Amino acid sequence: MRSFGELESVIMDRVWSAAGPISVREMLEQLREERPLAYTTVMTVMDNLHRKGWLRRSQQGRAYLYEPVAAREAYSARLMSEAFAETDDPAATLVRFVGSMSPQETAALRQALDDEQGRGRTRR
Repeated sequence: MRSFGELESVIMDRVWSAAGPISVREMLEQLREERPLAYTTVMTVMDNLHRKGWLRRSQQGRAYLYEPVAAREAYSARLMSEAFAETDDPAATLVRFVGSMSPQETAALRQALDDEQGRGRTRR
């Protein structure tokens, strides 16, 4: 899996932040506040994200409404998993990754590990 392209990333950020499903026209109106884009450009990118499995869509009249298939956190987790899978030394990569984290991120990681260990004990 590759990371999103620039416009894909912007669109996914908006979809993840939306209160509900969003149409191409609504997305275009939001994006035009920052940059000039054609309707067909936004429609193509959203359709590509749908074909890649990141967006689901439902038809409403003649338009499609799009919403995310997975949470932003699932996307980030997939990227991290693939980054670790790409290295010859996952442990060294993990050490460097953790070493680059802020104190807040380290605390969040520590809490997540504690929570996961707690869930593991209840599964046994």
